[in-house]
Amino acid sequence: MVITIDGPAGSGKSTVARRLAERLGFDFLDTGAMYRAVALACLRRGVPPEDAEAAGGVARTIVLDNVGDRWFLDGQDVTEAIRSEEVSRAASIVAAHAGVREALVGQQRRLAEGRNLITEGRDQGTVVFPDARWKFFLTADEEERARRRYRELVARGRSIGFDEVREQLRQRDERDRRRAIGPLRPADDAIVVDTTGKSVDQVVAELLARVRGERTEDGGEE
Repeated sequence: MVITIDGPAGSGKSTVARRLAERLGFDFLDTGAMYRAVALACLRRGVPPEDAEAAGGVARTIVLDNVGDRWFLDGQDVTEAIRSEEVSRAASIVAAHAGVREALVGQQRRLAEGRNLITEGRDQGTVVFPDARWKFFLTADEEERARRRYRELVARGRSIGFDEVREQLRQRDERDRRRAIGPLRPADDAIVVDTTGKSVDQVVAELLARVRGERTEDGGEE
């Protein structure tokens, strides 16, 4: 079974997806790590991330695998390498290229074969796994998403102002919505969950109730 969790930056999808996978005993697929791996491969090969055609070529020639939380690029463990600031900046650029996204769709489907999987991203329910049994789309208001992202960056030791984080979030949202391939939007049959003011445990419990066929206390729909 595949469960998809999509949503914009700061909506809580990565944390919720990991926690839900633990509760259900499913594997977790971090698709953001895959775009980071493409970015790392581009940097190592001297390919400018802005070069859409060349970046797409890189994405088509690399092999990605994951074991637990470890990521491997052409057989080499790059789990730590893909988390650098340089790779993060490059990843946000290569992720907008149609050729890169098309190449990674095949890799993501390959990694899902024969597994109970929870996968998170921005186009998992609309493009990559349109037939997934359960599709969730997490959202939250802009201020809360910016606060979450700001706290995350500060915890990593970044020196950055809240206003800058909020503006970066707005720009990322705009790029994601306008993207030609796999734009950010809920699938027609996705369950939209607003995470504003909710803890991770509350959101996970809400999704678990859906998946297990249980009713939430109010019995209502999102």
